[in-house]
Formats: sequence, C-alpha cells, structure tokens
Amino acid sequence: MRPARTGRFTHGLPVAEVLGVPSLAGATVLAGASGLHRVVARLNVMEVPDILPWVKPDELLLTTGYPLRDTPEALVDLVEALDARGLAALGVKLGRYLSELPAPMLARADELGLPVIRLPDGVAFDDVLNQVLTDVLNQQAAVLARAEDVHFALARIVLGGGALGEVCSELARLLDASVLVTTPDGRVQAEAGAPAEIDRLRGGPCFDATGRFRTEDEPRGVSTHAGLTGSHAVVPIVAGSLDHGRLVAFAGRELLAADVHALEGAAIVAALAVTRDLAVSAVEEKYRGDFLRDLLAGRADSRTDVVTHAAGLGWDLDRDVLVLVAEPDPSAAGPGGNGEVLPPTTAGHALRPVHERFAAAWRSVLTSRDPRAAVERIGSEVVVVLGLARGADPRRMVRDLVSAVSGAGGGGRRSFSAGVSRPVPAGADLPRALARAYEQARTALRVSRQLGTGAGLAHFDDLGALRLLSLLPDAREVDSFVAETLGPLAEPSDPEARDLRTTLAVLLEHNLNVAEAARELHFHYNTLRYRIGKLERALGPFTREPSRRLDLMLALQVLALREQIRQR
Repeated sequence: MRPARTGRFTHGLPVAEVLGVPSLAGATVLAGASGLHRVVARLNVMEVPDILPWVKPDELLLTTGYPLRDTPEALVDLVEALDARGLAALGVKLGRYLSELPAPMLARADELGLPVIRLPDGVAFDDVLNQVLTDVLNQQAAVLARAEDVHFALARIVLGGGALGEVCSELARLLDASVLVTTPDGRVQAEAGAPAEIDRLRGGPCFDATGRFRTEDEPRGVSTHAGLTGSHAVVPIVAGSLDHGRLVAFAGRELLAADVHALEGAAIVAALAVTRDLAVSAVEEKYRGDFLRDLLAGRADSRTDVVTHAAGLGWDLDRDVLVLVAEPDPSAAGPGGNGEVLPPTTAGHALRPVHERFAAAWRSVLTSRDPRAAVERIGSEVVVVLGLARGADPRRMVRDLVSAVSGAGGGGRRSFSAGVSRPVPAGADLPRALARAYEQARTALRVSRQLGTGAGLAHFDDLGALRLLSLLPDAREVDSFVAETLGPLAEPSDPEARDLRTTLAVLLEHNLNVAEAARELHFHYNTLRYRIGKLERALGPFTREPSRRLDLMLALQVLALREQIRQR
C-alpha cells in the first residue's frame, strides 16, 4: 500500500494557525474544513475576474467578491481551478457585493478540501496582509534558525570523525524521532531511536520482510500510512552527481516543514559522512581484496599466518566456513535493461556503478548476520567466506542470506546468481581448502547460468555429473540435449509429462526394479508395467540400452536442479 502524502514542503503557517491572527478574529470556515492543514506562504488580493494567471501555490487569496458579483454560477469552476493551482485558502468578505456564496460552490470546496473562509465584516485587507505575513516570516526565520542549529551540531560530529550512527543519534534527539540512513534501494546503513520502536517500524508497511526500506514506494517528502502512528519524512542524500541513499525520520506526530528543512540540512552532512567513508573504504577494500584474491588463488602462507592476517582485517577464518560467489546477471542493455528497474534517484543524479552497489548490499546484510565474514568484490563477483554455526542448516542460512540481499525482489535490486561451495571444516589447510572451495562455488555459479534459469542459487553438492555442463560453451546445448532426450516428456507445464517424468525417475533410481518402484509410487505392478510400455514408446527402449538410461538420468537431473534453483 502506497503512503498518503500530507502536504507540500512549504515554509509557512497552516490555515488553521492563520485564522488565529487578531485581524481574523470572528472569521468563519464556510467549506473545506478538511484542508485547514494547507500551508500559507504568501497572500494575494483578487481584484479582477481573471485572477488565475496570477495565482501561486500556497497563497491565501482575499476578495471582496466584487469581481465575482456578475458570475456567481462560475464559482464552482473557479474553486476547481484555484485548487488545481495549489491555493491554500480563499477568504471572502460578504455583504456588499455578494450576500452569500452558492451552495454548489461550497459543496465542491468541501469535496476538494479547499478552505473557503468568510472574513469578518469590518476587517481591512492591509491588516490581514501585515499580520499574516509577519507571522509567516517569523515562522520561516525560526525554521531556518533551527535548521542551521541542526546542521552545525551534525557537522561538528562528522568533522570530529563521527560516523553515520552518531549523526542519526543526534538527529533523533533533536527531532524526537526515530532516524535511519539507507542506501538508494533501502538497505539500512545506520539507525537511531528506541529499539522497541524501531522493531515495530520494521514490521510495518514501510519495510519489506527482509528489513529493507521500500524506497520504490516511499516518495520524497512527508507521508503517512494507514495503521501507522504519526508521519515520516524522506529526504535524498546526494553528493556531487551521485545519489547515496535516503535519510528517513519517523515521528509519532505530524512532521512539519521545519522538520523537513532540518532533515534536508542533515542530509548534506550525511552526504559528507558517506563520501568520507567511501574514500576510506576504497583504500581498505583494495587491501582486503588483494589479500583475499591471493588466498583464493592458493598463493597465501601457512594456515596460522592466514588466520592471523584475516583477524587483523576483521575476518574470522578459524571456524567452519563455506565460500559463496555471487554475480549480477548479465544485461545486454546495460544498467536498467533486461528487466532491471533502477532504484528511484534524485533527478539529475546517478547511482554508483552496479558492481559497487552489489558489493555494498552484501556487506550491509552481513553486517548484522555475520560481521566476521569476509565480503569482497573481485572483478564483477562478490566473494563471501561465511561462517557456519554449529547445528545450523547451511542451506537455509544461505537461502535466507540471498533473499535478504535481493530485498524480497524489490527496491530495484538487479537480479543475480550465486554458487555455494562445500563446507570447509575448521582446522583445514586454509590456503588449499579455500582455493578449492572458491572453484567449487564458481562452478556452481556457472552451472546455474548454463541451465538458463536466470537468477538463482546453486550448491556444488547438488551438481553431480552436471558439473560437466559448465564446460559447454553454449547454454543452448543443454536445452537441446534435454529436449532431444526426453522428447514429449520435456514439456515443463504439461501435467501428464510431469507425472511420467516422476515415474521414470523413480524407476531409474531403483535400477529398473519394477516391484520396488511400484511400491514407492503406490502403483499396482501391472499399472507400472503399462506405464513402462508407454515410456518406451515415447523415449525408446531404455530398459535394454544402458547408454539411453544414462542420458535420461542426466536430462532428469538437469530439470530437477533447474527447478531447485528457481525455487531458491
């Protein structure tokens, strides 16, 4: 469900507060009371019937009714036109030129939420103009002063070496809100606020099941959600020509223009912190990447040296681990092509290169799941050396990890494929074992791609003889082999073909033992004999030709692994 916008980012006063100035004492709201939250930033006086070319958004338009005295029937159209131009409210002095406003006009104003106000009889327009403009200017000055205070407070933190987490904490204190910083596609990089409140927010409509903020559904500005107390504001974090993410504040109240202005200033400071962190991490990444590249190539020193060096980099390799290799799926059309929907960006600003964003997504997810894992980018690949906890299911752990990185399919995350090695036990000869595990993971990745399944996850232990498929230069050869071997049984969407494939697979698993296969399938012996005849008419005499049985088993494994990869 998309959020509801609560109004424009205008520095001014809500109509409800404007009605509190002394000169408007006794004013009456005739219609559009639901729009009293509209913001007044300027005032105008209607002296001519064709006022529309001079109307600006967020104006309070005052009139004596003189320009409207001869065309009261056109007032419904006027209300619609004024609302379309973003007028804040219409103030009318009745009595001298118009005794009353037509009921259809007031009804339409109610529908649109455009406040129509009857001005006090004795009020002078210059008094209204002076008092309201004074209050608006004072409010705007207060907004700027507060934003400046926030900006300097946060700038001192960053210039003193503080990280994004400290920026979020100070901003949360100043705004009395929960604050978080995300990547352009919604990965939370830092957050601050009451832990119980943040957990509650993560279970709400602004986040998906993986904890990713739904940037694709959350527009810039102040928004509300049905069932979510208060409001939240989203501001982009931009540095130079690059979009680095979003600054988001959740409050149990209505966030005002002053809050948004403060957030915009904070976003500049956050951009400074992000840029600084990127410059530092670029140097560190090169150093870590060179070490991991040498380690996976088998060029490292003894196990003790590897473990010690890795610990200095923040990695724990002195435990059971496995290697995962992930790579964005190729796109003939480049970024944004082949079905990729790029994350929403600020107009005129670009995203960081796709491979950098891909690696950053893995680091972001693993920070909370396994902070001692090695996560580095090697060329177009992201290589992860992941720890295995005792008693944990490695397949489920990897599946959940991949799901979190893909963001449940949202946020413009580019599709990717991943391959997983066999576990490397603690105490193994790390230089050789990790190099071997890296090749296993890359082989699983290649087979996943070779099967033509698109985005997926493949485990080396599942490949068996299918590892040979990674040696084929053309993935279409695999499809051709499956189609020629299984013939009419290769159709994936045909229920009868699927049923016969199941019968064939069980029969081959039991080495053509009809009695055992019939028991497993819960068939009568004669029923299975009849099905064998049907299979041989479609596939040839596989019961008498071992080489044909080998082809059939391999083709069935291709389909089975392809289905497993799709399901992951």
